[in-house]
Amino acid sequence: MNKLSESNPMETPQSDLPQVIQHGKNQTPPVEGQPQQPKYDFPTEIIELPSRGLLYPEGHPLAAGKIEIKYMTAREEDILSTQSYIKQGVVLDKLCEAVIVTKGVKFDDLLVGDKNALLLAARAYGYGPEYETKVTTSAGNEVPITIDLSSVPHKVFDDTLITPHVNEFEYTLPKAGNVIKFKILTVGDQKRIDGDLKGLRKAQDIYGTQNLTTRFRYMILSVDGSTDKSNINKFIQNMLAVDSRAFREYINKISPDVDLEVEGEDPETGEPFRNNFEIGVDLFYPDFKG
Repeated sequence: MNKLSESNPMETPQSDLPQVIQHGKNQTPPVEGQPQQPKYDFPTEIIELPSRGLLYPEGHPLAAGKIEIKYMTAREEDILSTQSYIKQGVVLDKLCEAVIVTKGVKFDDLLVGDKNALLLAARAYGYGPEYETKVTTSAGNEVPITIDLSSVPHKVFDDTLITPHVNEFEYTLPKAGNVIKFKILTVGDQKRIDGDLKGLRKAQDIYGTQNLTTRFRYMILSVDGSTDKSNINKFIQNMLAVDSRAFREYINKISPDVDLEVEGEDPETGEPFRNNFEIGVDLFYPDFKG
């Protein structure tokens, strides 16, 4: 969590929290007898992933828990200003694909939380770590804040519940007692979810947004040992609300990500508040109006 400074409640202080960004220039002096790192025509950095690589298969290039990215250049700014990407909602994905240097990494394979860390690092190296944005207090007031992106920590997650290099978990619903096996979503999963939701928008008046149930469809691998998709879909539609909430809390407990939560005091009411700041296009273009 990021605490707003007491001296200036609208700014996050420099801290010794774990850094999202870990400096690791690839232009290291040669060491005799050791394989040399590749050299590029642009500076790069190695960043630590929130997942620590624990949910990628053994041998995967991200299993070591790190990813190498390049500094943004004018080419990446071209991507950010491409109106077709902005209208399609894919501009940040295109940027991530462009800055990844680590060989063998497919952007769609990244966990969503690891992608968030990559975005914060790309922004900090591209335009500096100071990010001016707004958060909404519990009273509904918008409060301007300044975030030091280099001090945004990784979320603490329970790695004792993880089988190393296996993205599969088991959870027993507290009320119904069904045993669910599920996975943490990747960027590729999120793209497919977004595609499904886009196709369902015409039926919103009848069925609602179906945001939650659609996410569950891509997460849940089996129910009581059954992997039949139709059975899983029917189960999801009829999941008790108390079980759905408990399941989501468990997912949050084990999901690697960056900690976007800030806490401070509402200047209008004087009441303390907690809320997340958002990662959107304005992370790279503060004046972006959508």
